[in-house]
Amino acid sequence: MTDLYQSQRAMRHMRKTAMQRGVIAILDIGSSKIACLILRFDGPERLREVDGVGPMAGQSSFRVIGAATTRSRGVRFGEIAVMNETERAIRTAVQGAQKMAGVRVDHAIACFSGAEPRSYGLAGEWDLQDSVVTEQDVARVLAACDVPDIGHGREVLHAQPVNFALDHRTGLADPRGQIGNRLACDMHLLSVDADVVQNLLYCIKRCDLELAGIASSAYVSGISSLVEDEQELGAACIDMGGGSTGVSIFIKKHMIYADAVRMGGDHVSLDISKGLHVPLATAERIKTKHGGVHATSMDDRDMIEIGGDSGDWEKDRRQVSRTELIGIMRPRVEEILEEVRVRLDAAGFEHLPSQQIVLTGGASQIPGLDGLASRILGQRVRLGRPLRVQGLPQAVTGPAFASAVGLCLFAAHPQDEWWDFEVPTEKYPARSLKRALKWFKDNW
Repeated sequence: MTDLYQSQRAMRHMRKTAMQRGVIAILDIGSSKIACLILRFDGPERLREVDGVGPMAGQSSFRVIGAATTRSRGVRFGEIAVMNETERAIRTAVQGAQKMAGVRVDHAIACFSGAEPRSYGLAGEWDLQDSVVTEQDVARVLAACDVPDIGHGREVLHAQPVNFALDHRTGLADPRGQIGNRLACDMHLLSVDADVVQNLLYCIKRCDLELAGIASSAYVSGISSLVEDEQELGAACIDMGGGSTGVSIFIKKHMIYADAVRMGGDHVSLDISKGLHVPLATAERIKTKHGGVHATSMDDRDMIEIGGDSGDWEKDRRQVSRTELIGIMRPRVEEILEEVRVRLDAAGFEHLPSQQIVLTGGASQIPGLDGLASRILGQRVRLGRPLRVQGLPQAVTGPAFASAVGLCLFAAHPQDEWWDFEVPTEKYPARSLKRALKWFKDNW
């Protein structure tokens, strides 16, 4: 745990250096595409760190000055499977974005979706020496949290204070400077498979970039796709990517749970490819152009030209009805949504004051998906697009760019995490684990 703790701290310092230089690269490393955006931080504003253990902030003083995407290679289930192919793809995206921006970038902040995330809810208490809460007191109460045994080969990716209580007052975002006797804290900790993260760090280093931060795609998609009252009152963001589907839950403007389903849009394409005996590229084209999950009587007559160049005239002139295509796609989409439902149930999502569900990500664009999702996940479902950020080219504003846009907001205003405080290192207790979300009912 201490290794990543140290490297996360180093990354936070690196981010400050990048902010001073004024430009930083944002890398979304997905299974179907790799996106790179280049941010410029404007004017004297850029050195002002945002005060408070506050949650995400809104629009910041940055603008996107370069953007490029390339087809992802060597990434499966959101994890690097073939190092040199992924390295090549990242280089291509970064070079394209640098060319558009007309600047060279040394620092990058990356997000990824795999690595089997696991959420924990931690609680800690600390008696104040002096009656005014100081920075050290916040560090002490974070250190007093019961850190669970997260298991061998796993590391902490996020460790964020999500609620403070001072004596009998709870729901404080930032207790510093307030007067009381006993400070308590709830923290959300997200652990991931260490090897996946190490591979990612190594790959980005090989691309001659310094890493100034890493984040979970599920987390940053929620930052960009949920509107303010959804983040405040309780909502889930379902980020349907190519190789995996991220699930994150927010309340009081903090993420309190994240998980991932190891299936996404690529699996739907694969089913079409097998079902219709066509190459994957053809399956992808048919899915994008004609796909759906609800068949009507019209779809029996709606014939789709499969096309092909195998040289076999009969085979290349084949047609299938849209009903047949939907019959192949729907079971897989249902399976993904059923898996998401299992994750939401495990998280105790039904205890939230509001149960809004927002679907985003490239695979969320299948026609009719919102109707199917509201049947499987619950009534309050909407399709989400990422917030607008300054300078974003039209080509990268769709749901497929939810995590890239969220990562821009995260880069500009990272929420305070454990490693931002001088946490006394002698305190690493491995005591009982309070599973995530148990403190919902008590505090909210």
